[in-house]
Amino acid sequence: MGLKLVVAVTDYDWYRALSGMPGVPEVNFWAPSATSFKALRRGELFLFKLRAPRNAIVGGGIFTYGSDLPVSLTWAAFGPANGASSLPEMRARIARLRAQGPDDRSDFRIGCRMIAQPFFLAERDWLPAPASFRPNTVAFKTYNTSEEDGRRLWEWANGHLSPSGEHAVAEQPARYGDAVLMKPRLGQGTFRALITDVYHRACAVTGERTLPALEAAHIRPYAEGGEHEASNGLLLRRDLHSLFDLGYVTVTPSLHFEVSPRIREEFENGRHYYALQGTRIRAPDSEAFRPDAAALSWHNQNRFNG
Repeated sequence: MGLKLVVAVTDYDWYRALSGMPGVPEVNFWAPSATSFKALRRGELFLFKLRAPRNAIVGGGIFTYGSDLPVSLTWAAFGPANGASSLPEMRARIARLRAQGPDDRSDFRIGCRMIAQPFFLAERDWLPAPASFRPNTVAFKTYNTSEEDGRRLWEWANGHLSPSGEHAVAEQPARYGDAVLMKPRLGQGTFRALITDVYHRACAVTGERTLPALEAAHIRPYAEGGEHEASNGLLLRRDLHSLFDLGYVTVTPSLHFEVSPRIREEFENGRHYYALQGTRIRAPDSEAFRPDAAALSWHNQNRFNG
């Protein structure tokens, strides 16, 4: 049946901003409205096409995750990898597309398509859009590698993907071999968005749902061998995240919250935290996203000051 890939329409400002950021491991290809995106699986190709009159494909990458997020969280997760130099600039561009006034201060939600291993090409290397891509397409068109245009686009993009780097695909397919599903490593921004979603945007321990107060915590730090994967993450209230990283609290492999006696010993306080002792955390619905027992054991043994 082949693999799917998407050619999605974007504006020149987004391309120009990101093409000037060499080596960025992930980018957020956003849509101004909170629309779902189910056209691709993780590991399929996502290509960037400029609006007319620049009717060309100018880059692409590997799709990792799609969600709709408040614009503030999107900026916190990706920053300039959103294709804007600041949050006010990003908000202003989205507001124009949404036909909203410049004074709108709401934390509106936008569609986010997170792309790993992105590449952006100089104008001399742009690929003219296929004739099958209708000029009036405003969002994206899906192709399949079992078809001529899809195969040609896959081969073109695969020739530009870099097999090296921190967030490179785990297995790089032969340039002109059979189309295979790639295995991109998630970046920090995608990790934050994914953890926020799989925990239903609520603290795993307290159930707090005030999104600006929540953070995606690594169970085993990335710098010490942990991955940017849901099984290595917890969504925690900001204070609990700090305590977790410092080893004053932990989560056991049986998914129970445990508080170190050192909070009382060192700070002569902590009654609000001790009230949570033994609480069973709210784990994600999917088994694939639940905290990994080995990672929790690592934290219990190497971080927790029990």
